[in-house]
Parts: sequence; C-alpha cells; structure tokens
Amino acid sequence: MLDHVGFPVSDYERSRAFYKRALEPLGIELIVELPPQKAGGNAHAGFGRKGRAQFWIGTGKPLQGQLHVAFEAASRGEVDAFHAAALRDGASDNGTPGLRPQYHPDYYGAFVLDPDGHNIEAVCRAP
Repeated sequence: MLDHVGFPVSDYERSRAFYKRALEPLGIELIVELPPQKAGGNAHAGFGRKGRAQFWIGTGKPLQGQLHVAFEAASRGEVDAFHAAALRDGASDNGTPGLRPQYHPDYYGAFVLDPDGHNIEAVCRAP
C-alpha cells in the first residue's frame, strides 16, 4: 500500500548509523544518501532492499510524539537478529521477540525504541 515513508530525526549521523546496523539482519541496507542541496534543504538517508529505498530518515525538525514502524522479516530468526542488533547499538527494548497471537496466530515480532524513542518493530507472519 505504501511506496515509502520518511521522517526527520534529532541526530542524523547517530540515527543513520543505528538504522544501518539494526536493519542489516533484515536484509535492509542504506541505498542512497542525499545532501541538503539535492533534497530540499535537508539531508536524507534511504534504506531498502534490492536497490529500492523505501524507508527514509532526514535532518529537520524532529517529530513530536512516538512513531511506529514495522519492518517485514523473512523468518523468526531475522526478528531475533534485528532485536539483538538494535539493542547492541543502543536501542531500548520495547518488546522481546515472541509470538503475539492477539494480532495474528503466527505473528512473531520484536520491538525496540530507536535513538529518538520511536517504536521500531520487526515482524514475521510465517509459521
């Protein structure tokens, strides 16, 4: 349904490094960086798979409140690896890896809070 999503962060370099390491277990990598002069006055980093950036962070006025973003994982092992990588890089645990049948019978997810306190999730729906 969505083509891409993006939001500003309080510390671009810190968040770029965090997402680069935390999303790597999910096969998501830094695809492109745009300097402010090429992106409307703010720097942007685009992350994705297979050369297509779909998740963007950038400089600018950080959001108020908490954003929730869930990334699809191919396996429960990827969910576990995402959670461990994010915690190693300074994220706060916001829900250990496990089944959450209240969402879907095979919903296996893990939640962390990123450097700005946003709720970031990895989820696998495979049995």
